[in-house]
Amino acid sequence: MTQPATTSSRTIRGAVLNRLGADAPYAETTPITVDELELTGPAENELLVRIEAASICHSDLSVVNGSRPRPMPMLLGHEAAGIIEELGSNVTKFEIGQRVVLTFLPRCGECRECRTDGKLPCSKGSKTNEAGTLLDGTGHLTRSGDEVKHHLGCSGFASYAVVDRRSVVAVGDDVPPAIAAVLGCAVLTGGGAVLNAAKLTADQSIAIVGLGGVGMASLLTALGIGPAKVIAVDANDQKLELAREWGADEAYTPAEAAEQGITADIVIEAVGHPRAFETAFKMIGFGGTLVTVGLPAPGAMSEIEPLKLTARAETVIGSYLGSAVPARDIPKFEQLWREGKLPLERLISNTITLEEINEGMDALAAGTVLRQIISFD
Repeated sequence: MTQPATTSSRTIRGAVLNRLGADAPYAETTPITVDELELTGPAENELLVRIEAASICHSDLSVVNGSRPRPMPMLLGHEAAGIIEELGSNVTKFEIGQRVVLTFLPRCGECRECRTDGKLPCSKGSKTNEAGTLLDGTGHLTRSGDEVKHHLGCSGFASYAVVDRRSVVAVGDDVPPAIAAVLGCAVLTGGGAVLNAAKLTADQSIAIVGLGGVGMASLLTALGIGPAKVIAVDANDQKLELAREWGADEAYTPAEAAEQGITADIVIEAVGHPRAFETAFKMIGFGGTLVTVGLPAPGAMSEIEPLKLTARAETVIGSYLGSAVPARDIPKFEQLWREGKLPLERLISNTITLEEINEGMDALAAGTVLRQIISFD
């Protein structure tokens, strides 16, 4: 691990994943431990953030269950928000005391992918995320002298984090920490799929397949636009009822949608499972578009009928992080929330402590929650 050019350090508490693919329930096998770690201070292009709130996302669970392998041990957490307490010497667009959202895909602004207006993830950011470092290739975390990797450039399940300046976006003081946290992933991914990739308009119908945190963020964003029809699809009856309460016009299980031949102009797949993709593909209306944002396990395969694409002029789009540019899109969603058009409070199921992180992963795996907020107050 390359250490940053700084001598300052502090002791922090954080949730460290020690092994991949542990058996569930995680409350019993405890693959995550809450430990004291040493965090070195920010280098010239980095910031020190005191974490106020973090939420548990399926991308965290995908690392825990081994479907998305990462180097171990790793301090988890990528959907978080906090207050800037220290700035690197080259950081000029932020101020100490500002509330910021951590974003899990930094953009270097120099590669070919960064010039695609959000369509493609930054190649450098993707590479360093896989390596478990920050954008400049450095690491800041040790435990008892041994290296601990960063999760997606954030490692937000901790009392403090050092992050690259391109991994944060400032928000207003009026945005509560929990709302700021979900802006960084659930809303960017789910809402971005609706606005950036699908470009939903008021005269179209939309179906959301999968009503987890990301899918529900898609639902809330669609409801804010007010399209011709909003359709919710999930195997969980409680989530279908919740979608109806929030304003969905129709709600179906996957079997019901197939039996009744339900289709829509825009279909968002937000599960990350090959069967969910197949359900979503069958729901594309004539000339319609499927946007898939779920991340299946590597090697997972779906079976589709390619003739539909040609004969019915259908389109399938892959959208990573909602095809978002965080610095551009987070302020948009922040303003929609401020205007009451995007009630993100509905995404928050409950608040837990850092010590309850294994139980939180179990609840997420069971599908009984949307977003659990870890509070550091």
